[in-house]
Amino acid sequence: MGLKVTVVGVGLVGEAIVACLKERRFPCEWPPRVVATRERPETLAGEKMLVEETCADSFEGASLALFAGQEGAKGASVTWRKAAEEAGAWCIDNGRDFRLAADVPLVVPEVNAADITPRTRFIASPNCSTIQMVVALAPLHRAARITRIHVATYQATSGWGMRGPQELRAQVPVGLESCENIPFDPKVFARPIAFNCIPHIDAFVEGDYTREEMKMVYETRKILGDGAMRISATTVRVPVLNGHSEAVWVETRKKLSAQEARDLLRKAPGVAVIDEPQGEGQPRTYPTALDLLRPEYKDLTLVGRIREDISCENGLAMWIVADNIRKGAALNVVQIAEELLRRGLLEA
Repeated sequence: MGLKVTVVGVGLVGEAIVACLKERRFPCEWPPRVVATRERPETLAGEKMLVEETCADSFEGASLALFAGQEGAKGASVTWRKAAEEAGAWCIDNGRDFRLAADVPLVVPEVNAADITPRTRFIASPNCSTIQMVVALAPLHRAARITRIHVATYQATSGWGMRGPQELRAQVPVGLESCENIPFDPKVFARPIAFNCIPHIDAFVEGDYTREEMKMVYETRKILGDGAMRISATTVRVPVLNGHSEAVWVETRKKLSAQEARDLLRKAPGVAVIDEPQGEGQPRTYPTALDLLRPEYKDLTLVGRIREDISCENGLAMWIVADNIRKGAALNVVQIAEELLRRGLLEA
């Protein structure tokens, strides 16, 4: 007998959570209980499953509740957290609603697993763009203390959800004929996404930053434990189906050379450095989103283009790539659950 697990939501992230549970042989009863806004059959992790309509009884007997994100108009955990907690389940939430709550740990296992305690039975998983950045920056922060971060993201359409890649696929054939009048749904992206880059993800907030940009600021400070860290972000949607990329510049208190940074990152959990010299006159290797299709890279944060920032004394620049649906969401949730098992907080 394994753990009873309830997965709430069957969008791109919910489906990937089920796949990660299966691939990583998580010790749960199979199939897990999967619930959503309405009952229906679905094929998840290559198997036909019955998705139940979510109700308070969905968490009965569950040891673990995994919230994939939105369910209907509200975050799934906003609606069902109380029912899950009253049923006695540990809760791990991929949604944004409780990430900055003072009593909720915001966890990336490679970075701050120590924030999980027996008392923190509700745990939040960060935004996808934050996760890959802190996985790469945490080893450098520990070694040299990062004081400032500038980041520009290049975020795939799958970050919006299922409708994002659908919009891109529908617009490409039209754009190949003419980019002047590509039809688009403004409820998905504010402009046509095919053959375009849109510096606008989520709503605009005070100071003309977007909510996505400010998530990276506040979440990074919380995860790295430094509320004074200076951070500025520009987040951009690009015509890529899956896989977020980021150009990141950091300033550190202690000087780190590019080679020292490479050496630290090669030893870091969850990181693959793709930054090797090639033949004479050839550029060093570097990662791209398509590298995430390779099985050995799909669950890792890829880092390349590591170099010293010539604009400041203690600066580094780098390029960071990760699968926003797996490491940026589903996998991180499952890794948190695995950490609970390792600590004996969950017993299969």
